[in-house]
Amino acid sequence: MQVLTPDLCVIGAGSGGLSLAAGAVQMGASVVLVEGGEMGGDCLNTGCVPSKALLAAGKAAQAMRSGGAFGIAPVEPEVDFAAVKDHVASVIAAIAPHDSQDRFEGLGVTVLRDWAEFTNPREVQAGQTLIRARRFVIATGSHAAVPPIPGIEDLPYLTNESIFALRERPAHLLILGGGPIGMEMAQAHRRLGCRVTVIEAARALGRDDPDCAAVVLANLRAEGVEIVEGLGVVRLRQVTKGVEAVLADGSILTGSHLLVAAGRKPAVERLNLEAGGVTFTRSGITVGRDLRSVSNRRVYAMGDVAGGLQFTHVAAAHAGVLIRQILLGLPAKAAASAPWVTYTEPELAQVGMTEAEARAAHGDALTVLRTEFGGNDRAIAERKGKGLVKVMVVKGRPVGASIAGPQAGELIGFWALAIATRAKIGTLAGLILPYPTLGETAKRASGAYFSAKLFDNPMLKRVVRLVQRLVP
Repeated sequence: MQVLTPDLCVIGAGSGGLSLAAGAVQMGASVVLVEGGEMGGDCLNTGCVPSKALLAAGKAAQAMRSGGAFGIAPVEPEVDFAAVKDHVASVIAAIAPHDSQDRFEGLGVTVLRDWAEFTNPREVQAGQTLIRARRFVIATGSHAAVPPIPGIEDLPYLTNESIFALRERPAHLLILGGGPIGMEMAQAHRRLGCRVTVIEAARALGRDDPDCAAVVLANLRAEGVEIVEGLGVVRLRQVTKGVEAVLADGSILTGSHLLVAAGRKPAVERLNLEAGGVTFTRSGITVGRDLRSVSNRRVYAMGDVAGGLQFTHVAAAHAGVLIRQILLGLPAKAAASAPWVTYTEPELAQVGMTEAEARAAHGDALTVLRTEFGGNDRAIAERKGKGLVKVMVVKGRPVGASIAGPQAGELIGFWALAIATRAKIGTLAGLILPYPTLGETAKRASGAYFSAKLFDNPMLKRVVRLVQRLVP
């Protein structure tokens, strides 16, 4: 058996593991990267990249239907579903070289294409190779959680790992779960000609601000997506027409296909963590803010498997935290929060505290600023005036922002920077931004903080009248 003794062994070649491996080897560390599946992990192959490519196809189809408001005759597009999937595959193929084994071996990383498992707290085996590294980083990500609904084990259900390979258009797609994945796939498939029903046991988009989520849900319903909230599925079975779902109130829904989008769970099953002395829970590896295992000091975890926010950009940020610690010996901690976006149309974005969280934490010290996209000239010009910006302000500084509207994912970066730098709302209100842009919503929201003080202040009005009489 081959034995390798690198400075660092990274288990998992998803976005986080690749960022860490590339940074570490270029800074002079010897690195072994182990991946039993596809290079690029979930994000490239079954997550972020294919979902955004599918959403782009749906957006192109919807543009053909919605030209009437611009004086352009709307037409129903002819959707070649298999060709749409070719588009998705070509997008993945265009990005894949950046994440490829050849590229990383060219950087100097030793890449092993096999499944890794701990044999003891100091060693990991991958196929016929034993790795005795100074440090191990687990970056195995997560995969779809399948709820224990009676009958589901007998169904050919879809998850994000299989739906992008489906080349035949579903006649009626049932989606189990009303979170970001479920809603993105619902809108994409509806726009591509499928009937779609989303089933959510609680509130759809329940993690986001209710006011902003309502904007998105109203648009999805207007496009024909059926959304059932507050009712769980109690039984599933295969029928002639496809899949039958019995809901908690006894009602029955029948669809041709079932997509399970009911959350994610950390991918730890193959790792034999018990042998490695690595403690974990249902949420993932048990780590501190420094991402280091609390039970095996040679081991770190990053990304989805570290038990925190499950986003590609969080995994990338974790790579920086680990580089500072492992390579430079500097203290570093992972950020407690990060922005997130649901890429429906309109988009839904959040950073920092929601209104409910801020009110619970700060009580009467909280000021909530609101501005509508209907008051933004660029949004009006593009017929995208339905949307909302909410900013949570405490003691003159923003602590959270929620946006539902066009390009919310781009606009949330402004507020992420403001919160990270503890910028004063007055500084933001004083910015000069180009006109007409959607970014002006930030200035308008910031300015609202001072509106009541300036325009509803009797004392100030008396001062202004006095100045007008006395100053020549």
